[in-house]
Amino acid sequence: MSLLRQAPLFLLMGGIQLLLDSAVTIGLSSVGLALGLANVIGRVCGAMLGFWLNGRFTFGKPGARLGREELLRFAVAWVLLTGASTLGLAVIEDQLSLKAAWIAKPLVEAALAAVSFFVSRHWVYRAA
Repeated sequence: MSLLRQAPLFLLMGGIQLLLDSAVTIGLSSVGLALGLANVIGRVCGAMLGFWLNGRFTFGKPGARLGREELLRFAVAWVLLTGASTLGLAVIEDQLSLKAAWIAKPLVEAALAAVSFFVSRHWVYRAA
């Protein structure tokens, strides 16, 4: 599948994930849950949806099914990217404020999306 087809689909699927992830993160942290934990929970919600969306529509091949290998590679990438996201938001919250971290969340996730695209394209879904 071509890069020109995959990139816009990845952005669309990522936008859907980001809406869910951000809503959960902001919602949970606004009621008192620590931002780091709220971010991890938000990213879990987005990841569950994103693994399927990207595996099926963005990087999937006709007739291919997502299996354990793709899920394991996805989980490794997700843990590393979630660590980077959570650390970035924690620094912003510590240096500025919780509200600044809420505003920065989409920007942090957008920066990580570029890394995620290439990791997904060339490693996570390579056999899908």
